[in-house]
Amino acid sequence: MATLYTLAGLSTFSQPEFVAALGDLYEHSPWVAADAWQARPFTSVAALQTALSQSMRAAGADQQLALIRAHPELVGRAAVRGELTQDSRSEQAGAGLDQCSAEEFAQIQLLNAAWQQKFGFPFVIAVRGLDRATIIARMQERLAHDAPAEMAEALNQIDRIAALRLAQRLADH
Repeated sequence: MATLYTLAGLSTFSQPEFVAALGDLYEHSPWVAADAWQARPFTSVAALQTALSQSMRAAGADQQLALIRAHPELVGRAAVRGELTQDSRSEQAGAGLDQCSAEEFAQIQLLNAAWQQKFGFPFVIAVRGLDRATIIARMQERLAHDAPAEMAEALNQIDRIAALRLAQRLADH
């Protein structure tokens, strides 16, 4: 089980301690937590989530794009090779993505390829609470977005993923 933290405790952490505790909420992007640390003390979970989100959203477009690209494709090569982070592996398994039929796997692979071709970054969605059919439907729906709309939606989804991950780490939420 992961270490549970309190808001009061997180507010007293040094920046390296804070990043060690929360730096992986945003996939392979500890800079988000490093920047959010400056907003201490955190008086509520919402204040902490806002600080994290504002850090991500204040970044330049290149850094945001790198953050989006740090997310693995759903049922992609990293999943097949067992290279997902523990959080991503758990989230994808929770949505049943590790149980895809051959048809679902092929469909997701085609959608992943179309996604990369159109947007140049992977499809990002907070999969917790969704099933495979819903995820595939959302991939198909969102493929109709233009690049700016999809980048904005990807950042919204990343915030949702981070909030769900944060909730699992807080003792006082």
